[in-house]
Amino acid sequence: MTTTAPAPVGPARRPRPEPAVLVLEDGTTFTGEAYGARGARLGEVVFATGMTGYQETITDPSYAGQIVVQTAPHIGNTGANAEDMESGRVWVRGYVVREAARRASNWRSEQTLDDLLADSGVVGISGIDTRQLTRRLRELGSVRGGVFSGAELEGADTAGLLERVRSEPQMTGASFVDEVTIAQPIVLEPEGEAIGTVAAVDLGIKGATPRHMVARGLRVHLLPATTTLPELLATEPDAVFFSNGPGDPATADAQVELLRGVLDAGIPYFGICFGNQLLGRALGFGTYKLRYGHRGINQPVLDVTTGKVEITAQNHGFAVDIPIRGEHTAPYDGGRYGRVMVSHIGLNDDVVEGIACLDIPAYSVQYHPEAASGPHDASYLFDRLVDLVSKES
Repeated sequence: MTTTAPAPVGPARRPRPEPAVLVLEDGTTFTGEAYGARGARLGEVVFATGMTGYQETITDPSYAGQIVVQTAPHIGNTGANAEDMESGRVWVRGYVVREAARRASNWRSEQTLDDLLADSGVVGISGIDTRQLTRRLRELGSVRGGVFSGAELEGADTAGLLERVRSEPQMTGASFVDEVTIAQPIVLEPEGEAIGTVAAVDLGIKGATPRHMVARGLRVHLLPATTTLPELLATEPDAVFFSNGPGDPATADAQVELLRGVLDAGIPYFGICFGNQLLGRALGFGTYKLRYGHRGINQPVLDVTTGKVEITAQNHGFAVDIPIRGEHTAPYDGGRYGRVMVSHIGLNDDVVEGIACLDIPAYSVQYHPEAASGPHDASYLFDRLVDLVSKES
């Protein structure tokens, strides 16, 4: 009897890679392989140092308008799934990785990262030296750039691509609030009896933030960024929260005035990231653009009041301009809001990472205590919010 041996089974043959190019505004060019969608995407090029949590990164609305470079060399190995989405869509404009996983290998995976990017219209590039690129961004600061592939690359020359990059608007002066906020108010109820109500203004909020509040027994009124003070007060909040979000805080005049109305009403306030910058502005301090920003899940922060060092998740390109030592009278309107101090300091570069008002119930941090993804060192800040609500209820 004659038998035929089965053909040897080897790894699936990869399709021939398509070329892609990343161009920075100084003329630096990186050539790699197309990843995700094909086409052209322009934006501010920034790097994120997280070792994990790539799906939470790309679905964070704070990355609107940006091309994200992952410094971790291997991306996509666990695929993507609906549960880990931090918002209803992917927000990054472009995506840059060193080595894209050939296949997704995780029991929770529902699709590959490549497919999620393609379905979301995010033009990416893989196979480039992201370490070299990150060092370049540290020298230049966050700069404009473009990822090009497919028909957008055919017949194009470097000079033409560079001209397109340099025509892209700067992040300074950019506003994305209207793009990222919800259209209509939403009420999120806790599973058990509500211990209080928080009016949360959505400036680009991540899904994990209201989950932390609801889990602690807080009813959350999630409000659009265009909400007026009478509309906010109609929710009868025990506290007000301003979320993270993208863009230049200097453009958010309407939200600053809304926050001043909240402070004038004596309602406790908690803000994170963009909400921290807006508290700084409401108190009369300025903001400025960082050279290349803080993005990742491994950023050390000193809690000035306790001396404790927290490892935090961060994503911001702007910061509040306040002297980091001592108490200061908030300069707005002759000191209307009393004394303020810097409560948290970034240990890498002494950037303001938190503000505490000493005469009114208001505080904020520049980082992301919801930690999606990231360490949970700062989750106590939501417990502090509960304490404020309990005093008001």
